[in-house]
Amino acid sequence: MLFSPMTLGELELPNRLVMAPLTRVRSGQEGIPGPLVVEHYRQRASLGLIVSEGTYPSHAGRGFPGQPGLVTEEQLKGWANVTSAVHAEGGRIFAQVMHAGRVTHEDTTGGHQVVAPSAIAVDGETRTYEGKKSFPVPHALTTDQLPAIVQEFVTASRNAIAAGFDGVELHSANGYLLHEFLAPSANQRGDIYGGSPENRARFVIEVAQAVVDAVGADRVGIRISPEHNVQGTTERDASDVRETYAHLVDALAPLKLAYLSVLHKEPTSALVQDLRARFGGTLLLNTGFGVVTTREEAKALVADGYADAVVVGRPAIANPDLVRRWREGLPVNEPDPSTFYTEGAQGYTDYPAYQN
Repeated sequence: MLFSPMTLGELELPNRLVMAPLTRVRSGQEGIPGPLVVEHYRQRASLGLIVSEGTYPSHAGRGFPGQPGLVTEEQLKGWANVTSAVHAEGGRIFAQVMHAGRVTHEDTTGGHQVVAPSAIAVDGETRTYEGKKSFPVPHALTTDQLPAIVQEFVTASRNAIAAGFDGVELHSANGYLLHEFLAPSANQRGDIYGGSPENRARFVIEVAQAVVDAVGADRVGIRISPEHNVQGTTERDASDVRETYAHLVDALAPLKLAYLSVLHKEPTSALVQDLRARFGGTLLLNTGFGVVTTREEAKALVADGYADAVVVGRPAIANPDLVRRWREGLPVNEPDPSTFYTEGAQGYTDYPAYQN
């Protein structure tokens, strides 16, 4: 089943292995994907779908040095080279649109104000162009400022399609801006975007609706990570999590998105499978950051009906030909974590394909 074709939106995928959005910081201070980035994605085009690393929709939304954007003409030209290369190899690629929210610093955003649902700082430090610095207290977005943030997602999504991407994935996971609105630890607003689960889900729903209206539902997926508890965005009240995400997914279901991608350490749990039932469409599952997804686990999740496709990260980093290796039961390369967030080809484009 894992290696059988499937339909996702208007795309036909040759297999059910999806490359996770993977932060790799190879796009320089200007956020322009260059030839190295082109080669990295080209090498992995045999995966059923590639989801790009998180790309920022505005300068204020940039989360870390070396992250690519979907803002400037030069960035879009760089991405057009990526998508052309992936398509030339027969692949399919979505752009993950990611606003970092409070998980950044003005030394990273180029002086642009750090924003969030509420004026609550992340506890800890972030890497900036000036070295490690404590996360700042973000500006709490006013109600009147939110439509402009929605428009940033819309513009970036249109830019992604213009650059040749097959679609976009809205990043509503891992503690970044959209996830911050969902979680009471980061969202302590007193207006219609805070308080109840319905209110906290409102902004994510508005963003999804606006992007669907702009580029079409078949070109839009969304990624969520309930209970992932990273980067200060914690969701520890199980009943609140169920209510919040049930409301979110119930509102997303009528939009007929291309997919819902869920990152959760217990993919077969009642929570995840309830969300799948509510969504009623294509479900992509990612088992989380704690444990590397194995071939056997990925096969079982699809064969046992828990997911339509499986999202993999580290195996895709180290094995550009992962589909072949897993399909044929071949040995795999092991990833080198010391090169995940560095510069250059090492640990990025130099992992070899399997040699007979």
